[in-house]
Amino acid sequence: MIKTRITEMLGIDYPIIAGGMYLLSTAELAAAVSEAGGLGIIASTNFTTAAALREEIRRARGMTRKPLGVNINLFLREAAPWPNDEFIDVILEEGVEAVETSGVRTPEEYLPKLKEGNVKVIHKVTSVKHALSAQRIGVDAVGVVGVENGGAVGMDNVTTMVLVPAVVDALNIPVLAGGGLADARGFLAALALGAEGVIVGTRFMATRECPAHQSFKDWMVRARETDTVLVERSIRTTHRCLRNEMSGKILEMEARGASLEELLPYIGGETKKQLFLGGDLDGGVALCGQSVGLVHDIPSVKELMDNMVAGAIDSQKRLAAMGLG
Repeated sequence: MIKTRITEMLGIDYPIIAGGMYLLSTAELAAAVSEAGGLGIIASTNFTTAAALREEIRRARGMTRKPLGVNINLFLREAAPWPNDEFIDVILEEGVEAVETSGVRTPEEYLPKLKEGNVKVIHKVTSVKHALSAQRIGVDAVGVVGVENGGAVGMDNVTTMVLVPAVVDALNIPVLAGGGLADARGFLAALALGAEGVIVGTRFMATRECPAHQSFKDWMVRARETDTVLVERSIRTTHRCLRNEMSGKILEMEARGASLEELLPYIGGETKKQLFLGGDLDGGVALCGQSVGLVHDIPSVKELMDNMVAGAIDSQKRLAAMGLG
């Protein structure tokens, strides 16, 4: 076991959390991460009804009795297609231990109910400013992701190496580091920066339990750290994705001033389904971080996490031998 405020708060062995990923954070992946000693997250955005989310949580409970989390995406209320209020009720009724929130709003409106139900809330942010806001409203921990991150990265272009210690210095609550972390070295480095755990997304996409199409996983193994681009910056919802025909088209459209309405058919959920689940590698936006360049195989979740923990311990011993521990 590795002991931090995060492991104690969540009742887990290792401070490794699988970030909630649209389409990919299913019961199978979440349960595998939790069973291996971390915290698995089910993405509520995979479902359009509370009943469907409830069924998925129960499926995960059938695979592990260890703590689980659910991601709630906090879009602008008028734009959100998901019944988040109903999702929160299901989370409480099913005894889910943690909620990861992300998006353009804070989870403030849900905090009283979640705290009453003893659900720990981790809010994901991309800046010191938003981390301070999250602490002020009373979340239990903050996950902070740098510009290396896959998916949403904010507008500031600050790296994980700089952003994590800046947030740690500003906050009193535990901080989780994300963005660019894919192996034991990144895990240990994040702890050295002051984080008390890590949020990992991209690396868990290339595991056997992840439901992504095999063609996509093979693409990840081939990809390098230079094979990602930033899209949607013109509409202030910057996302990092793998370079393909779709990302090229989107960048061309943005360069000529395309509106959100024009971009939606290319950045929406249906195109992502074609890519992640259907294996059409040019058919959608392939959200993925720069750490894809560190992905060289497709292990099981347990193999990956065991290697991250054992490798971090070995690296710490190497540093100690150099007089640094």
